[in-house]
Amino acid sequence: MKLLLKAVTIASAIVATQALAETWTLAPESSHLAYGTIKKDTVGEVNSFTGLSGHVTPDGQVEIQIDLSSVETNIDIRNERMIEHVFRKAGTASLKAKFDMAEVSSLSVGETALVDADAMLSLAGAEVAFDAEMFVARLSDTSVTVSTNDMVFISTEDAAVNTGVDKLMELANLPSITRTVPVTARLIFNMDGEQAAVTSAAPIAVAAVAGDTKAGKKVFRKCSACHKLAENRHSVGPSLHGIFGATAGQAAGFRYSSPLKESGIVWNAETLTTFLSDPRGTIPGNRMQFPGLRNEKDVSNLIAYLQAETPG
Repeated sequence: MKLLLKAVTIASAIVATQALAETWTLAPESSHLAYGTIKKDTVGEVNSFTGLSGHVTPDGQVEIQIDLSSVETNIDIRNERMIEHVFRKAGTASLKAKFDMAEVSSLSVGETALVDADAMLSLAGAEVAFDAEMFVARLSDTSVTVSTNDMVFISTEDAAVNTGVDKLMELANLPSITRTVPVTARLIFNMDGEQAAVTSAAPIAVAAVAGDTKAGKKVFRKCSACHKLAENRHSVGPSLHGIFGATAGQAAGFRYSSPLKESGIVWNAETLTTFLSDPRGTIPGNRMQFPGLRNEKDVSNLIAYLQAETPG
């Protein structure tokens, strides 16, 4: 939940160098908010909310709405009990925050930052203040992702839901349910309006990479089992032909994961450097199994080779 509010700060900070900041809107289909519980001391469960909405205004005001009726515990009767007894049929919970836009300098596409955030969660009449460290990544000129860098813990007592938890224990005949709840989130924000169209339409400059193409060819051997350079020659992974300047997840004829298709990333030297160093961390939930290249020279050499072999 806190990430939401950090996502906002990022979104606005990203456009801080522009004459006017833009409004950013949460993309619910690619965002995810989950929390965990432990019952009987040993049974762990992960629940989530599928109904999220929100935006960040040009002056840094963040407002996120969580549809409490969208809670998903994977058991219908348990969903109903959560809505009635824990959330007290409140309908929605809200998260509001105001960020100092100077806190985060503008990020280039592919750049990341760790940012501290303070937030206020309003739930069924109770207000819970909390802070968290957020991992923020600029996915494209018009998209940012914000995720919790560590788990955020919320007390059921602070949220004033202990009575509801007691009722769940009674109904399910459970000896215990955890009273401190870990929360994680992944939030995607997209730029609104005409500015997004203008930004997306801007020509993409492909900067030359100072790398050794011969060394990069050797590094590519690690990739060649899944990726080919020939046009439209897909394998386990998509063809890398013409990757520079292309939008992630859009090559015809290959079935991409939803997180990759919805990332909005435009591939260039910067975004490839970030992704190749940590594929799963850069786009959580994507299907690429390769853990990433840990050596910076290997990354720059590989990108130099790809630029030489398959220019955009």
